Amino acid sequence: MLVLSGIAIIVIGFALGVHPLLVVTLAAFASAMAAGHGPVEVTGMIGKAFVDARFLAVAWLALPTIGLLERAGLRDHARGLVQRLRGATTGRVLLGYLALRQLTAALGLTSLGGHVPMVRPIVAPMAEGAAERDEAVPPDDDTRQTIRAHAAAVDNIGLFFGEDVFIAIGSILLIRAVLEQNGIVVAPLQVAIWAIPTALCAFAIHGVRLLRLDRRLSAGRRR
Repeated sequence: MLVLSGIAIIVIGFALGVHPLLVVTLAAFASAMAAGHGPVEVTGMIGKAFVDARFLAVAWLALPTIGLLERAGLRDHARGLVQRLRGATTGRVLLGYLALRQLTAALGLTSLGGHVPMVRPIVAPMAEGAAERDEAVPPDDDTRQTIRAHAAAVDNIGLFFGEDVFIAIGSILLIRAVLEQNGIVVAPLQVAIWAIPTALCAFAIHGVRLLRLDRRLSAGRRR
């Protein structure tokens, strides 16, 4: 039971608002030492885990890059670009990104997108810029937040339903493993092919929602 003391430390530490890194480290030491490992051995285990998973930290390199680009006016340029395009509306901008996100995910390029590197600095400002050009955004912040929420949803939906079309993705292997456990033997290619109609339906359904968003914004502008 003492091995589970790390869970109690995490719960109590987070409830008290203690620094997460300190809480997790103390929990790791408590559980490991309760299992009979010494402090030196625990430190070695933590160091080995960090070295083995160091490639995960590569993603954090994008954060300062995005920050510098935003400081240099990336969001403003994205907003201004859409405002110069005739016929560009919030729904059409998001629909175009949905198609791009779903297509690239179907090709296995799941990293070409995401909330931090794409939605926040580029897609959301472009969608807001299209609304601002038509004076569809009221002085309050509610509509802006709605547009940003739709931009984030577009990225999620495009990735979720697009990646299953790619045969060498983890979700395909998971589906295949679950089916095999229940006595249904399928090839990964079969799962990927049957994911295509689902992806098309998801695109059509969410596309209608985006077009309805345009009508909502137009109605708000007329009021």
